[in-house]
Amino acid sequence: MNHQGRLPKEVYEQLALFRYRIRKFIRFSEEAARAKGLTPQYHQLMLSIMGFQEREHATPKELAERLQITPHACVELIKRCEALGLVQRIPNPEDKRSVLVRLTEYGMGLLEDLSEIHRDELKRAGLLEVTLTEKSR
Repeated sequence: MNHQGRLPKEVYEQLALFRYRIRKFIRFSEEAARAKGLTPQYHQLMLSIMGFQEREHATPKELAERLQITPHACVELIKRCEALGLVQRIPNPEDKRSVLVRLTEYGMGLLEDLSEIHRDELKRAGLLEVTLTEKSR
């Protein structure tokens, strides 16, 4: 990195604004999850499960990576969510030694509500474009 010349002040302003917006959204997200009776970690786990393209399940290892937590911590988080009826573990048809995690109907309903709230907040903040599907409604 070149330390001979300082970065323009505008760079610091943009970075600070970006960090502020991220933190503000995270705070919004945490409060929205709590209002639905979930911890932010439960919400993140549920969103991560549904966030994989072309499927509605994930392995504990994939979830640990997405959540940036240890595999052991992820298994404990899955157990807590399972006890609350948010997720269920099912045998992995491709590898009988492992399991897949998916949302229950109850968990999916909560996640759908939270995702609508989050989408609306991102739009309001100007951080999410309206998709073509939404424009045609």
